[in-house]
Amino acid sequence: MEGSALTIPSELGRVTISPDAIAQIVGRVATECYGVVGMSLRAPGATRERVTRLLPKGKQLRGIVVRNVEGAVALELYVVVAYGLNLAEVAAAVRSRVGYEVGRLTGLEVAAVDVHIQAVKRTA
Repeated sequence: MEGSALTIPSELGRVTISPDAIAQIVGRVATECYGVVGMSLRAPGATRERVTRLLPKGKQLRGIVVRNVEGAVALELYVVVAYGLNLAEVAAAVRSRVGYEVGRLTGLEVAAVDVHIQAVKRTA
């Protein structure tokens, strides 16, 4: 996780949410979306040189980057999508659902949700 904790001021004090807590929400919501087979590792380097690996169910946090952008949250997700589906529609559905749920569950403003499709996988 990148970035610092996000804070929500209120009348009685403030609430601080760690990037790891936000990443757990993002990972659970993203893997529940139709067409998403799992989360993927984000590898440095050129696109052709990246090695994509499907992560087991309990390892959602490694395919997510959470950033604090002027008090709002910016998210990057690295996902693996099922073969045969419209990739743009799956990415749009993930972006919409993740943005809505993070805003609803945390009370934070969501500045951006970037969905990177790392691979396409045939399902049984």
